[in-house]
Amino acid sequence: MKHPVDAHVGKRIRHRRWMVGMTQQQLADRVGIKFQQIQKYETGMNRVSASRLWDIADALGVQIAFFFEGLSDEEAPAVAKGDIMADKEALELVRSYYAIPEAQRRRLFDLARVLSDAA
Repeated sequence: MKHPVDAHVGKRIRHRRWMVGMTQQQLADRVGIKFQQIQKYETGMNRVSASRLWDIADALGVQIAFFFEGLSDEEAPAVAKGDIMADKEALELVRSYYAIPEAQRRRLFDLARVLSDAA
């Protein structure tokens, strides 16, 4: 049975890998493991060791804490519920957003904020 923290860490690995446009194979190559192991980490079927998480964080250009963001003691059992970044459309939107040059991105952000306030 998957532990909710392992599932959360796996989702965060998948999220970051997808955001930087990296395949499971590319991440596996950088970390020195098989892509099947990345699949198991991302689904939460296998627990990621501390040293492997360190390597994955380095390969993905994030701090270790990134993988635990959004997780609290109270929420641990309910991690799978309400995770907006688990939605593929939301991930694609965020990825596209960060591909926009900063000046235009800021204006788009301001527009989105105004539209959401009006809704």
